[in-house]
Amino acid sequence: MKEYTVRQLAKIADVSVRTLHHYDHIGLLKPASRNDAGYRFYGEAELLHLQQILFFRELDFRLIDISQILDSPGFEPVAALELHKKELEMRAERIDALLETIEKTIRKLKGEKIEMSDQELYGGLSKEQAEAYTEEAKRRWDPKLVDETNAKVKKWSKEKWASVNRELDDILKELAALMGTPVSDPEVQALIARHHAYLDNFYEVKPKMYQCLGELYVEDQRFHVYFEKYRAGLADYLAEAIQVYCKNN
Repeated sequence: MKEYTVRQLAKIADVSVRTLHHYDHIGLLKPASRNDAGYRFYGEAELLHLQQILFFRELDFRLIDISQILDSPGFEPVAALELHKKELEMRAERIDALLETIEKTIRKLKGEKIEMSDQELYGGLSKEQAEAYTEEAKRRWDPKLVDETNAKVKKWSKEKWASVNRELDDILKELAALMGTPVSDPEVQALIARHHAYLDNFYEVKPKMYQCLGELYVEDQRFHVYFEKYRAGLADYLAEAIQVYCKNN
């Protein structure tokens, strides 16, 4: 039976080595064996177990809940996969609607004459979801700050939006390329300073708030998924770099 080292498994599953170490530490995914030097090795059972973990993570389950589900005596892998399939099919339908909305919005912002009602701006998003995002921000931060930020960005031109989005994209691509470098490295910290300055486009982010944002990037699955698109492990790397930045500033 073929076995994989932690680095090999991380590569084929597209997760970070740090993630697999963490799963081992909390008992969520134990290796099949270890050699005399302490290196972890994973077999077929562990690969299937990790697949279940990642499917549940994709559906926004917390790690503690995933652990309880997978360890329960009545857990049935086939039934779980059928549930994942059904849920992901439903998500695919919503994503298709979102992609259509995004495409229309891009064309509209580029100046094409497209009839698009205010309601169509939220195609694929329920009214409750759109309102929930705003309300969540108000609960987490200063409601006045949220209202001021919303009013500010509504006045931006499409050129301003493009410039701001391009700056974030550049920062994250450069940061992803540096992963593996200590987060305290001056080059990494210079990028974090750029990221901090980028946020000033929206509102003034004081060190304590910036530190909280760093934690949110890891804890909130929506942020986590966004950063992971650039490179697996980027959310954790960014969060750690922000903590160092806030400590030194």
